[in-house]
Amino acid sequence: MTVLLEARGVGKAYGPTPALVDAEFGIRPGEVVAVMGPSGSGKSTLLHCLAGIVRPDAGTVMYDGRELTALSDAARSALRRGDFGFVFQFGRLVPELTCVENVALPLRLNGERRRPAEAKAREWLERLEADGAAGRRPGEISGGQAQRVAVARALVTAPRVVFADEPTGALDSLNGERVMRLLGDAARDTGAAVVLVTHEARVAAYSDREVVVRDGRVRGLTGAR
Repeated sequence: MTVLLEARGVGKAYGPTPALVDAEFGIRPGEVVAVMGPSGSGKSTLLHCLAGIVRPDAGTVMYDGRELTALSDAARSALRRGDFGFVFQFGRLVPELTCVENVALPLRLNGERRRPAEAKAREWLERLEADGAAGRRPGEISGGQAQRVAVARALVTAPRVVFADEPTGALDSLNGERVMRLLGDAARDTGAAVVLVTHEARVAAYSDREVVVRDGRVRGLTGAR
């Protein structure tokens, strides 16, 4: 199977401080890769470069045979609305919307009508064991439920790549493991690749393989196998 998303010699600095140095990374469809490292090591910067959120100062990022770093801002934004899904540490749900509306939001932003969008959202909430939260707002549910809602929102557009940045960092160990099990199973079932940024070994254990970022350099099994 070919590599879906790949970093080639990527470098990024913020002022005089290098965040990434000649980084190499590759991931295939359906693969879960954990990017590990201490705080400040550059792992989140690698994720942001891979997702097209920031442009690297050196090197290239290739997605599905295209040079992501050469695309316009509008083209990269379109990828983030459709091909890419995101799960963050604190969920980032919209507090004024119900959970089903939060999950349906990416579909609505892409022009889908409310009723079919919310039907798909309810299917994903049920799949991720959060259907009981559908009509509630984020402030009315537990942290574990909210993060499962956030995972449903990331997957509802059928993305080809899911970027998960410390997705269990705000959860206790039991809820964290539940979220990771559900995310991993759902991604593998749909064939989505998952780039998982974490500093916790118990979370990385749900991945197919691990890479380590330290002082901006990527070490370990950096190429997709």
